[in-house]
Amino acid sequence: MRIRSAVVIAVALSAVCSLAAAEGKHKYVGVKKCAICHKSEAKGSQYGKWLSTNHPKAYERLASPEAKETAKQAGVSGDPQQAPQCLRCHTTAYGVDSSLLGEGLAASDGVQCEACHGAGSDYVSLSVMKDRARAISQGLVIPTKETCLKCHNPESPNYKGFNFEESYKKIAHPRSKG
Repeated sequence: MRIRSAVVIAVALSAVCSLAAAEGKHKYVGVKKCAICHKSEAKGSQYGKWLSTNHPKAYERLASPEAKETAKQAGVSGDPQQAPQCLRCHTTAYGVDSSLLGEGLAASDGVQCEACHGAGSDYVSLSVMKDRARAISQGLVIPTKETCLKCHNPESPNYKGFNFEESYKKIAHPRSKG
C-alpha cells in the first residue's frame, strides 16, 4: 500500500511540475550558466557564436548617442536603458515576474540565450539537455521566425525589413555534440 501511495504521489508531483512548466513558470538563469557547457568547440561553441553577434551588445547600444536620438524621435522620453519600449527587445526577460529572474540574469548581457530559447532553470542540467525531447518538455524553445519577429518587426524604430533566412544564417549555432 505504501509503494502504491508513493507512486501516486510521484505521478501527481510529476503532473504538477509538467503543468508548471507548460504555464511558463521556468526561471531565467542567465548566459553565464549556459556558457558553462556551450563554450567549447567539442560542444558547438554556441557561446562564442553568440558573442560574435549584435545580441550581447543590445543593452549597451541603448547608451549610445544614436540610440538616444532614435528614442527621442520615436517619442520615448528619458534614458533608453530605462525605457520599457526599448528594454523589451534589448534585454532578456524584461517585464517578467521578478520571482522568475535568477541571480545570473543581467540586463547588461543584452539579448542572451534565454531570450530565444526560453527560461532555462528546468532544462539547464546536463541530464536534461542530453535528451532533446525532455529539454523541450522542460521549457527549451527551438526558435522560429516568429520568435525573432517578436522584436525584429515594424514596431522597432530602426526596422528596415527582416529576412529570417538571411538573418538566421548570421546567428546560427550548431547543437551540442554529445
